[in-house]
Amino acid sequence: MKVLVPVKRVVDYNVKIRVKADGTGVETANVKMSMNPFDEIAVEEAVRLKEAGKASEIIVVSVGPAASQETLRTALAMGADRGVLVQTEAETQPLAVAKVLKALVDKEGPTLVILGKQAIDDDCNQTGQMLAALLGWPQGTFASKVVPGEGTVTVTREIDGGLETVELKLPAVVTADLRLNEPRYASLPNIMKAKKKPIDTVAPDALGVDVAPRLTTLKVAEPPKRKAGVKVADVAALVDKLKNEARVI
Repeated sequence: MKVLVPVKRVVDYNVKIRVKADGTGVETANVKMSMNPFDEIAVEEAVRLKEAGKASEIIVVSVGPAASQETLRTALAMGADRGVLVQTEAETQPLAVAKVLKALVDKEGPTLVILGKQAIDDDCNQTGQMLAALLGWPQGTFASKVVPGEGTVTVTREIDGGLETVELKLPAVVTADLRLNEPRYASLPNIMKAKKKPIDTVAPDALGVDVAPRLTTLKVAEPPKRKAGVKVADVAALVDKLKNEARVI
């Protein structure tokens, strides 16, 4: 079974986000970047499937600038076999990425696509669902457990009411949730080996996909600062403020 894992280069989750002075976006210059944490979980799950003898090859894909090669190298160091960079300087939006991934799926012929449920920069949570729709494949989103079978994959999903277990016929698309696994740290020998693993670079045009943004960001602003709290003399004053100022009772 061949597994395709899309990964995204995002601002590291430990970095405090700063909005640009002109309000056009967040500051990324001289900011630490890393692999999207949910995609990291997806890579780990694919590697575990290979270690269990369920997967034969792991292909990692990234859509973005040339610097995304660093993200691919991280995935290769974790255990992926080869990488594909769809290089573009355009702002990557979910539908465009889903179309690129569909073109790569048609080309590579994977049995399973595993990706993070969402990226921490835009929080869209759309790419996996859009890809499944474009391919006409079954999908298991918000996966906390993945068990491959004979021509099927059983996915335990995180839902509002608890857990839901679904059985999908392969080929299928699975999006990884936080509780699926804990990603490993790449060892130094594997980091060195990853430098020799192949990464193919292609342009979106070569795949027949237009990645021009369909959405325009009008303005990015920081959330308003919280007002300082106040002390009240007694319960009656508290109830009065909750009723007449906060209007919650």
